[in-house]
Amino acid sequence: MECAEAFLKDQLSGSHRALIPGTLKTAYQTAKTIIDGEAVFNVPSAQHGRIIQWAVDHAFQRLCESRQWPFDFRWRDYERPTGYYLEIRPSHSVITISQVSDPKQQPRDVLFRENKRISSQLWLRGLPRPGGDEPAGGEIHIILVHGHQSLNFAHLGIPKGEHESGYHYRTPNLMLMPHIVTSPEPPPEDTDMEAVITLKEQIDKWRTDNAE
Repeated sequence: MECAEAFLKDQLSGSHRALIPGTLKTAYQTAKTIIDGEAVFNVPSAQHGRIIQWAVDHAFQRLCESRQWPFDFRWRDYERPTGYYLEIRPSHSVITISQVSDPKQQPRDVLFRENKRISSQLWLRGLPRPGGDEPAGGEIHIILVHGHQSLNFAHLGIPKGEHESGYHYRTPNLMLMPHIVTSPEPPPEDTDMEAVITLKEQIDKWRTDNAE
C-alpha cells in the first residue's frame, strides 16, 4: 500500500504520536515501582512483561480518557486464548499495543491479530478498488509495538497480511521523537492523499452497509 504512511499520519497526527514516548516511560516506571516493591515479583519465575503490559494498557486508557488522545477505546475478548486486550479507535482504524523483542517483526500470531490483518488486507490490496469483486470489511489495523523488557524502541506500523512479512509501513523509532511537536509535518503527496480519502470513503460505505 503506497499510501500507508499517509494513512497512518492521517489517523495519528504528529502531536498524538509525540505523546507516545512519555506515556510509555510513565508506564514502564510504574511497572518498575510495582516490581521493586513486591518480593513476589522478584523471584526467577516472575513474568515482568505481564506487569509492564498491564501498566502500558492502563496508561493508554488514561490517555484516551483524558482526551489527550481524542479516541474511543474498548476492551475486546482475545477469542483465543482467554483474556482481554485494549483496542483504541481513531476515525477509520483500530490500534492495538504489544511488546516485541524485534521491532521489525509483527507480534506473535494470535487469532485476533490474524482476523484484523485479514480485514485490513481487503482494503489494502490494489487500492482503490471501488466496485471490486472482493468485499472489504472492518477498519485498518495499526499496531503500536514497544521494547520487550527495556524501553529502547516504539513503533507504529500497519502489518502486512502474512505474519512473517512485517509491515506495509512502520514509523521510525518514536522513542527518539521530540516530545513536543513545534512545526507542522510536510503534507503528503497529492496521490497519497487522494488514496487516503478514497480509502476512508470506502470504510465509511462499509460501515453504512453493515450498520456499523
